[in-house]
Amino acid sequence: MRPLLQARLVNDVFGDPVLFVDFLDERRALLFDLGDITALMPRNLMRVSHVFVTHTHMDHFSGFDHLLRVLLGRKPSIALYGGPGFVAQVGHKLRAYTWNVVHRYDLELVVEAFELALDGHIRSARFSSRDRFASVAVATTEQCGDIVHDETTFRVRACFVDHGIPCLSYIVEEKVRLGVDKERLGASGMTKGAWLRELKHAVLTGAPVDTPIPVQWRDSGGDHAVTRTVGELSRLILDAEPGQRIGYATDLRDTSDNMQALSNLMQGVDHLFIESVFLEADRAHALRKNHLTAAQAGRIASCIGARAVTPFHFSPRYRGRAEEMASEVQAAREHLRR
Repeated sequence: MRPLLQARLVNDVFGDPVLFVDFLDERRALLFDLGDITALMPRNLMRVSHVFVTHTHMDHFSGFDHLLRVLLGRKPSIALYGGPGFVAQVGHKLRAYTWNVVHRYDLELVVEAFELALDGHIRSARFSSRDRFASVAVATTEQCGDIVHDETTFRVRACFVDHGIPCLSYIVEEKVRLGVDKERLGASGMTKGAWLRELKHAVLTGAPVDTPIPVQWRDSGGDHAVTRTVGELSRLILDAEPGQRIGYATDLRDTSDNMQALSNLMQGVDHLFIESVFLEADRAHALRKNHLTAAQAGRIASCIGARAVTPFHFSPRYRGRAEEMASEVQAAREHLRR
């Protein structure tokens, strides 16, 4: 069954950490971290609806300016999530420029900033180009468990890990994957149409089984229209399976608390993107820098039961040795499996 989400690193394993998560059936995408994003074409950035920042070190947040420049006058809104102090940091970024023209642009750009606090609250602020990004309305709400963003087809959850500063790790989850059995659809006499999207939406939102769905289609015999219930159509043509889960963990120390936090957040994750900054031989240096070695990343991946692992955020000191880094991650995973 075709997945909803497709994830890829924007830069190579030595570049700034940025994960691009594309929606295959929609014209949208998510970004995890916001470092150097110049490798993404403007058409890719225009798809981005939400950005989830782990922390605001330069290699994770310097791409904010580039994103803003691409979106101004072309997109109505963008939502950004980050940790403590994030609302003020976004505000400072916006106030660093002179906005004497932007309020006259035909298309307003609204930048929404969401700040995840250590006490479980979320502070949010709205910056509008109509007000030259000066007006800020701050609201505080209580976070619903570890969920930071929730929609019909997917959710994003997060936890804090220790990097010498609070740093966020994220997981994006498809709620359920729905597929259409083409043979059963053909045998029913119906064909594909907009009604399929309405049916899937009804199932994903928990609509009652007796909810009517108008089914319209056209074939060689002409136009057709019938009304069936969600329950009838689901049993007739839909298959369901658990959705894909993609984890993103970078900039953290090898501690039992960090391991527990990641285990609680993403146990059994389908695909884990995890930093592997240093080789195990440089473990003491990794400790001083509050980063993981490749072997530590492999052990974490094994402990949380990750089905697939992509290591990244390699230190430039290992250029030309990327295979060695990846091999150390894999060797650590295999060792714990025995």
